[in-house]
Amino acid sequence: MMYFNDEIQFYALRYFHNRTLNLGIKFETYIEFSLIWINFILLKNLKMKQYLILVLCLISSIGFSQEKTYNEEELSISKWIDGTLLIPKTIDKPNLAIIIAGSGPTNRNGNQNFLKSNSLKKLAEGLTENGIATFRYDKRIVKQIRQNKVAKDILFDDFVSDASDVLNYFKDKGTYNKIYIVGHSQGSLVGMLSAKDKADGFISLAGAGNNIGDVLIEQVTKMAPKLGEETQRVVALLKTGKTTTDYPDALGSLFGPDIQEFMMNWMSYNPTDIIKELKIPILIVNGTKDLQVSVSEAEVLKEANSEAELLIIENMNHVLFEIEGDDLENSKSYNESFRAISPQLINGITAFMKS
Repeated sequence: MMYFNDEIQFYALRYFHNRTLNLGIKFETYIEFSLIWINFILLKNLKMKQYLILVLCLISSIGFSQEKTYNEEELSISKWIDGTLLIPKTIDKPNLAIIIAGSGPTNRNGNQNFLKSNSLKKLAEGLTENGIATFRYDKRIVKQIRQNKVAKDILFDDFVSDASDVLNYFKDKGTYNKIYIVGHSQGSLVGMLSAKDKADGFISLAGAGNNIGDVLIEQVTKMAPKLGEETQRVVALLKTGKTTTDYPDALGSLFGPDIQEFMMNWMSYNPTDIIKELKIPILIVNGTKDLQVSVSEAEVLKEANSEAELLIIENMNHVLFEIEGDDLENSKSYNESFRAISPQLINGITAFMKS
């Protein structure tokens, strides 16, 4: 265990820790090098400014020594879809993973609003460092919000069309060996629908196996049983294609008038029905610390397609981090971009895509 003589030492060391993680470097590995360790000992009696300058010099020297193994390119696929392509430098015709984000205004890095985990950015970089090209993109709602042009009539099918446009764009290029769809959370169902008859493989990350209406009923019931009954009633009505204004105010964020058409469109798809139809290699992944999508949802998908591979990762949460602590640590991690994503996830996807 390490002890610190003052706050300056602690926060400078913490800063170094976070920066090395962002560079993809394990802090524990580098702290063992004698040069860095000696510098930290020498620094303990210096003023804060001198302390931070030397720490920054150390970080810079490490950063420059870590040459990227891939090239990075910004692409605009369509009017609403912009993304980042990472291509391994040493492979002429790599496999490509198209990464589709989950629900909400989620950008290419897996972030939204005030939550910044960079989970999808880290996933993309981890795969590309293992020889797999990746493309991740902002959902259309991200660009619409940025331009103050949010469409009120947006549908779930729009997300599917966007994913199909991305897939077709890269298929037409002909520069990749095989193209896989990787869908996270809501992106799992989007990915299933876009992958059919076009992709070479499909990977579901924390994707629901049950209809989204049934998932909402279960989640709300766990938190508030009485609201669960109301949710069940509203979902049953929406599944018939009818809108309603008869719902408690507490459910407005789920069933407000501006979102009902979107929810009805989403509810029209059953993930188990879609995954049954896929005749391509499938990998279904879930973590045991996922607070939003339980392992049982992954098992439902597996039961629907016996040919699929199932990977359950111990202690991985919904944003792909490994959590050793309680639910509070789990929730806080959604905004802790210094964390590394699960190595087992990177290894599992890499092995699947290269098999």
